[in-house]
Amino acid sequence: MRRGGGDTAFEEASYLTRFASKVHMLHRRDEFRASRIMVDRAKQNPKIEIHTNTAVDEVLGDEKVSGLRLSDTLTGKERVMPADGVFIAIGHKPNTEAFRDWLEVDAKGYLVIHDETNSRIEGVFIAGDVHDHRYRQAVTAAGDGCMAAIDAERWLESQGIHEANTLTAW
Repeated sequence: MRRGGGDTAFEEASYLTRFASKVHMLHRRDEFRASRIMVDRAKQNPKIEIHTNTAVDEVLGDEKVSGLRLSDTLTGKERVMPADGVFIAIGHKPNTEAFRDWLEVDAKGYLVIHDETNSRIEGVFIAGDVHDHRYRQAVTAAGDGCMAAIDAERWLESQGIHEANTLTAW
């Protein structure tokens, strides 16, 4: 079972088809936030079945999952769906709360980059998942970190700072 309506839900449902003979995507509404291409891919995948207007009321089973008690969000009608497992991916919310008073944040909560890795504050650089709403992967975050470190080193040199006693990183 898979539930959600954004790109994360559709990406994970597609991934799960590698391991499951059938993936049921459950979504509380009849519209998705995911990109059109992600929705179309899922609809074309014979291993994915999409259930809209569906809420999970209970996971059934004692020692292991045996099914789900579902309800229709429009009619309230309940039903039980057999299932061998449940997978829940809640999407991604960047952990940027601590910086919101100082750095520019977009509508989704990601930090905004100006000119490569710079923030709007001189000497403050941004790297990784706090700004990357598209890829959100460790490998791109590591690359961003390297770029920000190089930019920070060049900025320190431009300020005449060649050796620092203390550096702080989050």
